[in-house]
Amino acid sequence: MTVLPVDLAQHAHKPDLGLPVEILSIATAQPRHKVSQSDALIGAAAIYPQFERLHGLFSNTGIDYRYTCKPNEWYQQPHTWEERTDVFQTHALDLLERVAVEAAARAGLSLSDIDAFVTNTITGLAIPSLDALLMNRLDFSPNVERVPIFGIGCGGGVAGLARAARFAQGRPGRNVLFITVDLCSLCARPNDPSMAMFVAAALFGDGAAGVILRTSANSGSEDGKGDKPLVLTFGEHTWRDTRHIMGWDVKSDGFGVVLSPELPTLMRDNLGHVVTDFLTKSGMSIEEFKGFLFHPGGRKVLETAEAVLGIGRSKIAHSWDVLRDFGNMSSATALFVLQRAINAGDKGRHLLAAFGPGFSAYFVALDL
Repeated sequence: MTVLPVDLAQHAHKPDLGLPVEILSIATAQPRHKVSQSDALIGAAAIYPQFERLHGLFSNTGIDYRYTCKPNEWYQQPHTWEERTDVFQTHALDLLERVAVEAAARAGLSLSDIDAFVTNTITGLAIPSLDALLMNRLDFSPNVERVPIFGIGCGGGVAGLARAARFAQGRPGRNVLFITVDLCSLCARPNDPSMAMFVAAALFGDGAAGVILRTSANSGSEDGKGDKPLVLTFGEHTWRDTRHIMGWDVKSDGFGVVLSPELPTLMRDNLGHVVTDFLTKSGMSIEEFKGFLFHPGGRKVLETAEAVLGIGRSKIAHSWDVLRDFGNMSSATALFVLQRAINAGDKGRHLLAAFGPGFSAYFVALDL
């Protein structure tokens, strides 16, 4: 039998988490049209009279308000791909500009100090990509590295944050901006009579978020982690043969929502061991976490997470609050939850999590 030297034996099973990454700032933004859930039901009832018996769904989502980039009457009419794309690019760039400028200001940086930025969306298309278009509006360095992401869906806020953190780990001392925007309301298609579209009308809104990250030489040092929240580690899990759970179908006039009622069952049967596996590989246990910052995809998603993981409502309260005030904004939503936790002065380890097409789960372990 081989005996390890004492210093090696102590660390033989210690996971390599990489350098901790500081969160220098976080910013969020939503468009100006505030829609109450009762008004959303009135609009949906006019478009989908066949689902009258299901109107109670709107009052059972946990949502009071959402924000949209266009007024209610816009969503009552059909629109072409060209129309949707024009509106998407206009409003997505406006929101991304707001969060990029605010995040930089809160970090005490100018936009020319950003060395790389990662941009995420799933609700619209732009070629050149949104990050390239944003270069013409903001004073980024012409040499800034850009990484556009498309297709991760509701999981994109957490997955994108993880990818930006990986970028920061690889370039210590560099400032990395992550920005994400989703305008879910623009995917409403009144000519689609499906149940999935009716459910989407009860859940989704619009929003954007931005985070600036940096890995410093003393991040997470033994003499204290400093006053900045830290990204400790991150991971993900994809279930095979689950593409029918969530996503988009490409239709002649826009994206057609794919939203399966099997989602809560899949999470109930699988979430527990996936979270446990991620934490075990990271050398952590669920008991160490002071709070859980889960993407509030809807009431059932949060209730399932509470039941499966044995989480008390107080430990996931920020997710419920964001769901109530903003609805499901796809990728940006989890970062709204993270911002609430930071603004509330929460401390200790927190688990940020979101789920998206694939079907996939994304995790980021934080020390706030």
